[in-house]
Amino acid sequence: MAGKSKKPRNTAAAKQAKRRFRPVRWMLRWAVRLGGIAMVLVLGLVVLFAAVNPPTTHTIWSEANRLGGVQRNWVDADDIAPVMLRAAVAAEDANFCTHWGFDMDAIRAAIDSGAARGGSTISQQVVKNVFLWQGRSWVRKALEAALTPAVEAIWSKRRILEVYLNIAEFDEGVFGVEAAAQRYFGTSAARLSTRQASLLASVLPNPKQRNAANPTAFLDRRARAIASGAATIDADGRAACFQ
Repeated sequence: MAGKSKKPRNTAAAKQAKRRFRPVRWMLRWAVRLGGIAMVLVLGLVVLFAAVNPPTTHTIWSEANRLGGVQRNWVDADDIAPVMLRAAVAAEDANFCTHWGFDMDAIRAAIDSGAARGGSTISQQVVKNVFLWQGRSWVRKALEAALTPAVEAIWSKRRILEVYLNIAEFDEGVFGVEAAAQRYFGTSAARLSTRQASLLASVLPNPKQRNAANPTAFLDRRARAIASGAATIDADGRAACFQ
């Protein structure tokens, strides 16, 4: 009598049955996938905002909720006095035209001196405010480091500066250079004088504690230094990339 035929084992199914569910590995896999999707979406926004004005930022949104509204009027770079563009760069990032998003000399100098701001460039500040959030977490800093070169590659320097001057806070609830010019001097961003532009630029590091219309002796000295710096970068070519 012939022996009974044996069914071949389904080794793949057997291995699958033996495979155990590993929750940590599963969570890590999905974290990587979701992180990749988020990065693609953010890069899509980087491309979009090269031409479309960002509707708001996390800071503007949170301040609007806290205060019940904010003052903000978007203006194109062509409608901002050239001296204001130069003053902002002289005050915040004198090497704006010569770096690719990170000013290594400024970063090293900030570390050596123990400065709190860390030598952030205008490009880094735009990335932080438009795409991320405030704070000093390593996650935010890593995302900022990843996105800044992308913004530098896709946006023009003039566009970066235009966005910066339209989202920067100049007083509590006052965002953008147009609202600031009206708030402090009763004029438009296009008609700012050298003195007015320098005073506005001087409040940028600490807008809630400084008043451009009523400057302290310290703020007056800083504004004069900014005006001098703006003239210097105009003369030596470091303003060429945005003018």
